Amino acid sequence: MVMDNIWDPHNVSAVLRSCDAFGVSDVHLYYTTSKWPDLGKKSSASAKKWVRRTRHIDAEAMVSQLRSDGCQVLRTGFSADARPVMDFDFTKPTAIILSNEHNGTAPEIAEVVPDEIYIPMFGMVQSFNVSVAAAIILYEASKQRQEAGLYDAPSFSEEELAQMQSEWYER
Repeated sequence: MVMDNIWDPHNVSAVLRSCDAFGVSDVHLYYTTSKWPDLGKKSSASAKKWVRRTRHIDAEAMVSQLRSDGCQVLRTGFSADARPVMDFDFTKPTAIILSNEHNGTAPEIAEVVPDEIYIPMFGMVQSFNVSVAAAIILYEASKQRQEAGLYDAPSFSEEELAQMQSEWYER
């Protein structure tokens, strides 16, 4: 998950909590126009302790790095080119950019990430809260990954797990 200038620290904390619940160990935070979030313990249920966070200020470098790490990079939005979340293959490594609650995707991110997803809705409201959208997207990804058997074996090596455990003890 990548959070693009998500301004409400409660939303950031809730996204971290969902990431931890679905086994997402790394989150990227792109902050260029919003204040760096002061993450509360209550709404994150201390998920910030378990989820690694990487801060970015250069959209092109961030997206390039994610792609060189083997990720397909998608962003949330409502343009005419956006496709339903279920149309994407989440069995591949994927980075989802969650757009800002008020301004949408940062223009510099939109320039380098053409693939846009949305969550189909059937009521009158046009969007979910960003933390709810994150949980729904993570659920869809986890469902696809579980059906493909990707949770049948650990995704981290013994060495990676030991390193993560050491980092957790320090926090």
